Amino acid sequence: MQLGVRDTANVLNVSEKTIYRWVKEGRLPAYRVNEQYRFNRAELLEWATSNRINVSPEIFAEPSGLGKSALPSLEEAIRGGGIHYRLSGADKAAVLQAVVEQMRLPEEVNRQFLFQVLLARESLGSTGVGDGIAIPHVRNPIVMHIPRATITLCFLEKPIDFGAMDGKPVHTLFTIVSPTIRAHLHLLSKLAFVLREASFRNVLIRQGDREEILSEVGRLEADLLHRESVLEQGKG
Repeated sequence: MQLGVRDTANVLNVSEKTIYRWVKEGRLPAYRVNEQYRFNRAELLEWATSNRINVSPEIFAEPSGLGKSALPSLEEAIRGGGIHYRLSGADKAAVLQAVVEQMRLPEEVNRQFLFQVLLARESLGSTGVGDGIAIPHVRNPIVMHIPRATITLCFLEKPIDFGAMDGKPVHTLFTIVSPTIRAHLHLLSKLAFVLREASFRNVLIRQGDREEILSEVGRLEADLLHRESVLEQGKG
């Protein structure tokens, strides 16, 4: 979903003047279309998460006309992808290779191709979002032909340099794969929301057990659904 300057200013809770300034400074990812700036919603979420900017609940809402029945919850996606501990790897490439080997994927999925695509995405800019967390993902989810969206959560045996904006080594990875851009954006939105919460980050730092992590995700996701409901009622 492409957003204009006004929409982007609204979801980032800043003025349009600030948006233009960030674009001019090269801080905010933007595209020039017919002499106007356009912003990709997924990239905007990644950028806001990396820069610890609280976004408006409007960005989490599905585009009008699209139902939510086919979209997995964040808890379902993590259950589907699994939670793995003490993943080894001396550098970013080795860790991503290890993640791909751990992922619960159909037999027909080419794991080596998936690894190369994840590595190519990192060459465009680190998916490290700060505080030792990274969100590796495929740039174009459709090419993977994954039957359902999943998030594989991995805790590393030793933190590694991921080129994150805050310079901190990464110890936790959430790897997203999905059959559609819509499902990818849906999960990225929810993941960005829960990662803003100190309670969830503390569980990650402690490398809590699987059920503790899933329980906290479920609680925060319910809170997000409540906020979305209040937002929709306010528009009614």
